[in-house]
Amino acid sequence: MGNGERKLNKISVRGLNSNQYNSRCQKSAFPKEISENDLSNLWRANPKIAEILKTSPSVNAARERLYQYLTRREKHLLSVGCDLTPLQIDVAMNCIRTLRNVISPLYESISDFSALEELFRLSRKRVSEGVTAGFVYEFVHLFRGISGDAEIYNSVMALDEEALTPREIAIKRSGELDEIAETVKSYVERYRSGLDEEIITIRKENREKILSYFGGSEDDWYDYRWHLRNIITDLNTLDGIVKLDSDEKLAIKLANKYGIPFGITPYYLSLMNFSGRSEFDFSIRAQVIPTLRVVSKLAEKWEERKTAFDFMKEAETSPVDLVTRRYPQIVILKPVSTCPQICTYCQRNWEIDSVHAKKAFATKKKIETAIEWIRATDSIEEVLVTGGDPFILSDRRLEQILEALSRIEHIKRIRIGTRMIVTLPFRITDSLVELVKKYHEFGKREIAIVTHVEHVSEITPELVEVTSRIKRAGLSIYNQEVFTFANSRRFESVALRKMLRLVGIDPYYTFNTKGKEETVDYMVPIARLLQERKEEVRLAPGLDRTDEPVFNVPGLGKNYLKSWQDHRVVMILPDGSRVYEFHPWEKNVRNADVYYYKDVPIYDYLMRLKHLRDEDINAYKSIWYYY
Repeated sequence: MGNGERKLNKISVRGLNSNQYNSRCQKSAFPKEISENDLSNLWRANPKIAEILKTSPSVNAARERLYQYLTRREKHLLSVGCDLTPLQIDVAMNCIRTLRNVISPLYESISDFSALEELFRLSRKRVSEGVTAGFVYEFVHLFRGISGDAEIYNSVMALDEEALTPREIAIKRSGELDEIAETVKSYVERYRSGLDEEIITIRKENREKILSYFGGSEDDWYDYRWHLRNIITDLNTLDGIVKLDSDEKLAIKLANKYGIPFGITPYYLSLMNFSGRSEFDFSIRAQVIPTLRVVSKLAEKWEERKTAFDFMKEAETSPVDLVTRRYPQIVILKPVSTCPQICTYCQRNWEIDSVHAKKAFATKKKIETAIEWIRATDSIEEVLVTGGDPFILSDRRLEQILEALSRIEHIKRIRIGTRMIVTLPFRITDSLVELVKKYHEFGKREIAIVTHVEHVSEITPELVEVTSRIKRAGLSIYNQEVFTFANSRRFESVALRKMLRLVGIDPYYTFNTKGKEETVDYMVPIARLLQERKEEVRLAPGLDRTDEPVFNVPGLGKNYLKSWQDHRVVMILPDGSRVYEFHPWEKNVRNADVYYYKDVPIYDYLMRLKHLRDEDINAYKSIWYYY
């Protein structure tokens, strides 16, 4: 898309039907229709805006009057006489900027929808088909914010500094910080890690049941090759070991029927609750057991998956087979396109034919051709070896790749992307660590491990042993967390980061779940990731929050969500979805394309938290003000 050209289909990449929910959500259906109380809340949120909408003779007249009101309001907020605090003013100014975008003819044209027109209709007690409570509550909070009544700040610390000594002020402030720390602690302790003694005992029992089922021995359990031979890929095997809910059974059955990759290692299976899905293993199951909607969406276009599901447009960023390049100095090398375990929300699921499939291993010739291209491109300084999972390769094949890359003078860093630290830690043998360590030369070339721990419950004694082995070899380990519905509750990621640091893994990225239509059940509003970053992890010590929250823009690369200038809300759709305009990473280097993205509705997300996770959604009330 050229700079002067805007295509409406940019926002329909994930044209979600807001009335579709997975079976678990359907069991706890929540109201979507707009009630009289909803409308009452809307008009009370900002009486002046309500008056403009109700008395304007036309939509365009309302638009002009709203622009005038917003300008006056902005001038007042910046005047000496404004009685709001600086932080309240900041919220109000952000809301003004967002509403200006949403009512603009430009973004109405790009979105092919007018939120202002729907507000105009609502002011006359007319509701268009498809307009939901989620739409209304986006504007309830937007209007409140403009009024200076966002209800984010419950109190302001006030100290009579003239009546207190500096030490007394410090002591009082320290007491308040103790209260905040206790709140953080109470949340973090909700999430039990795999190092909890009770959980360790349960998982040992699970291990014995798995070994008994497969006829394995204690020695087999510590042999990664035994696990690779016994990956669970079908419903009958899984159902014979753990209790499954009916929706889980149907999803796996359909995945098997349509050839959609499904696989769980015996080790990872031992982390589940064998007596049935529970809070104890909600996040574990969510990693590997797809929802019905995921399977049905994949099945619809599985035959043409290489074009239908290439969300990140890897085909358009691959100058040679096995290589992906989006940035000036780093490339991705994919010598294998399978894993021992399939993540349900994987961005490359379309490349995987089946778990541990033999034909997924690239030929020696193809790998040599890809590495030769890297050798000839001397602007490349870093290579991420991923896939698939490169640790599924034999030591010999892996060493051939590392050795060839290490002979390229301009390669300063080689990253190895693997999840086997989490899904099959026994693969990280002493010999493998020594192999990797051999190519790590201080001052010349770094070899780094990038892994993917999703939840504190995945941190087990086995994982700790592996990370300590890697760290003792002088290698760094970084974590890339994907922020999904299953790990998005208050301070859930904080608990993970704290434990990661203790076991020797540096938090590196927190990825917004890829905006693929087929993975909507895992998606979390961008506002929730921003809220987590600004409110939760900000309360943790600095080394616990070294990761960056990012959104992967298809074909363009990572957008750092903390940078306001790189994204903005430009429309609210009938179901309450926000449309974001994302700017590319090189916006300050060249005039480049933008990307329009339809997010999942905040209202829907909060209702799912309430009904599926029994969360107090009042604890998330500031989420509406993250744009």
